[in-house]
Amino acid sequence: MKTRTILTLALVLMLPADAALAQTPSINTGFEVATVKPSKTEPGRALGLFTYPGGKIIASACTLKYLMMEAFDVRAFQVEGGPAWINDERYDIIALPPASSKSGKSMPPYPKAPPNPEQREMLQMLLVDRFQLKFHRVNKEGPVYVLVRGNVALKLQDPKNKDEFPWAGGLGGGGINGDGLAGQNISMPQLAARLSGYLHRPVVDQTGLKGSYDFKYEYSTDESTFDVVSCIFASVQGIGLKLKAAKGPVETIIIDHVERPSEN
Repeated sequence: MKTRTILTLALVLMLPADAALAQTPSINTGFEVATVKPSKTEPGRALGLFTYPGGKIIASACTLKYLMMEAFDVRAFQVEGGPAWINDERYDIIALPPASSKSGKSMPPYPKAPPNPEQREMLQMLLVDRFQLKFHRVNKEGPVYVLVRGNVALKLQDPKNKDEFPWAGGLGGGGINGDGLAGQNISMPQLAARLSGYLHRPVVDQTGLKGSYDFKYEYSTDESTFDVVSCIFASVQGIGLKLKAAKGPVETIIIDHVERPSEN
């Protein structure tokens, strides 16, 4: 009973402060200037959402679903509803917060740094305004994983470069593709969030490990069919950690209404 209580508290702390049912963000000020345009895909173009000094955000060839993931700080499996185009049609966004805002004075260490809480809420307001997004939140008990220390020695090293972008994925870079698991300058909460997207469940860090780490584990199997879940479980165990199945609150953003964006 005590373990269950600790897990529940940990999961609740992961949720935003406004995790109760809500239709609009809580801040009063949105971006001062923002453009939203259909994206033209080009070879070699960087895709994703990037942050810059002064709070500037550039979203490059992003789907609405991806933008919602960034705005609400959730994974893809936590966004439900909406028409098919939210997964296919891509948009470019350039947005600047008011100079007087906290974000207007921000200095992210690298463009891939995630937006801060204020920028996330501004992005929510932008989606409400330009995409006519209406939504509600649902928190219900569901399956989760808990990341804990395993029964073998940890195979984690101090990061070679603490200014490096925190990352975890396959051995050759990019996503987890069956060859194992590598990480650079990544904290345990960040690793848990990264694994969540592959496991389609929230992952809660309860390792008690502070700071950031580098690690590398090569995974091999005789199975002819690639199984990302098996690869992750074996790789996590190989670096001295463990994933345990549990139950806990799972936040879901439900799309009630959305439209293609209005013209700038």
